[in-house]
Amino acid sequence: MTVVLLHGIGGPSWGDLLPDAMHWPMPGFCGTPALPEMTFAALADALMDSLDVNIVRQAVLVGHSMGGMLAQEVYARFPHRVSKMVLYATTPAFGGRDPAFAEAFLKARLGPLEGGRTMAEAAPEMLAGMFEPGADPDAMPRAIAATAAVPAEVYRDTLRCLTTFDRRADLPNIAVPTLLIAGERDQAAPLKTMQRMAETIPGSRLVVIPGAGHMVHLERPAEFRAALLPFLAE
Repeated sequence: MTVVLLHGIGGPSWGDLLPDAMHWPMPGFCGTPALPEMTFAALADALMDSLDVNIVRQAVLVGHSMGGMLAQEVYARFPHRVSKMVLYATTPAFGGRDPAFAEAFLKARLGPLEGGRTMAEAAPEMLAGMFEPGADPDAMPRAIAATAAVPAEVYRDTLRCLTTFDRRADLPNIAVPTLLIAGERDQAAPLKTMQRMAETIPGSRLVVIPGAGHMVHLERPAEFRAALLPFLAE
């Protein structure tokens, strides 16, 4: 069984959570070449190209935030290559149908960079609201380090890509075992949204981590593993 970890826009911060899993950085992250144009289709193609079909016929996709969107994209386009999915702190579409919502989102998220700050300088502000009180003391430093390492242009392209996502119509077609993991107080991927996803994906299960925000694997690593590992072992 090949487990592939798909990170969010802040870069990989999985650490040693699953030592035997494949940590797949999106193109442009961790020193990898960026895509000519970052789209969800191009990201899905890049992931499939990295998984030699002769070696990995099917994979278990564990996607956090935008990584969860990518997992949905991969399944919609390559369902035969996916055996299970874990959709964690994610949504089936970028919020808001009004283009003005996306413009306001980009302006707010890119504001620190447009003001002349570096990714390292802007990272604490970018991560504001992602953590809840009581998080593991190492959570914020690890998230800041991951975000600070993302090239500014890659971060910009990734945010713009994020605003294009919509796979809501495909949720009822998911036919592999699917686990959803949600932070009770997640503001970026609200619990209500993940509850609706769980109700729409046939046979899926939802685990809610009490008191957690958007970065459960960092905030509450023991609880996250307790939710994830039994599903992977099934």
